Parts: sequence; structure tokens; C-alpha cells
Amino acid sequence: MRTHIKHLTYLAGSLFLCLSCGTPFNEEDETTAIMDVIEGETECFFLRDYDCWADKFTHTEYSYQAWSNADGTFDASVGWENIEKNLGKYIKENPSEPEEAGSSHPVVLRKNLRVKFYGKEAAHLTWDQYNSDRNQEYFLHSKEVRLMEKVDGQWKIVNVSAFWNYADRIPIAEMTANS
Repeated sequence: MRTHIKHLTYLAGSLFLCLSCGTPFNEEDETTAIMDVIEGETECFFLRDYDCWADKFTHTEYSYQAWSNADGTFDASVGWENIEKNLGKYIKENPSEPEEAGSSHPVVLRKNLRVKFYGKEAAHLTWDQYNSDRNQEYFLHSKEVRLMEKVDGQWKIVNVSAFWNYADRIPIAEMTANS
């Protein structure tokens, strides 16, 4: 019996060593890659660039988006099909006007980033985000959450949750002095 236990222990240890071999996982590099995707998605959305925006997401039945509205309500879409119907439709029907070319929120600041990896293929991120108005007179604060998944070696967004405080405008000078 002891021999069997020794063999099982040896096999389990060998299996663990084999599974942990391969490409090292560098959380700092992976966080940088994830933030590139997140920053790209934000920029694409604020520029109303549908194809660029859609490329940043998983297109699965478990993809999810939730956000607050200026009137105090919220919206949520579960599954890429529903996200595309809601946000995709919004982007397509509300392009930037020629006289308002560029981003609807040209300055975005992120603070208090927290990242938790779940293995090499999934990560959860939270942060405070400050979104300027088009004229860069004030920021609106939002609490942001993203769930990321690696698909074919590329990080993609599975979940966007964004809860904006529309009531309290923060003067640009106040935020930029604290940056």
C-alpha cells in the first residue's frame, strides 16, 4: 500500500511540474496587454467606431454589459447577440457628427487599478475612471469592472460593468492638479 501511495505522490508531483513548464506567465506583461484592449475598447466606443469596438469582445452567449444611465436607470445585456442589438445599434445610430468629430470623452483617466488573474486565461479588473466631457471642462467619475478572457492567445472583454456618477461633475483643473 505504501508503495502505491509513493507512486501516486511521485506521479502527481511529476504531472504538476510538467503542467507548470512552458511559457512563463508574467502578470505585469499580461496586465499591460489587457489594458491595451480596455483602452482600445473605450476609445473605439467614444469615437463610435463599431468594428474596432466589436473586435475587443468575446462574442459568446455569456458576454455581458451593464451600465448606469443619466436618468438613474440601468441597462444590461447578456450574450453578444443582445450586446450587439443594444450597444452595437447605439454606436451605429449615433455616429460622431462632423462638427463634433473625435471622441465624446477625449480625456479618460484611470486610477486605483486592481487586477486578479485566474490562471493564464482569465482576469478580473476594477478601477476608478474619470471621463471628460467633449469640451474638457469637467470629468464624470465611474466605477469600472472588466472580466477578461484569453481567446486564441489574445485578451478579449467578456464583461463590462460601468457605473457613472452623472450628478457630480469634477472640474478638469481639480483632477489634472491631482494627477
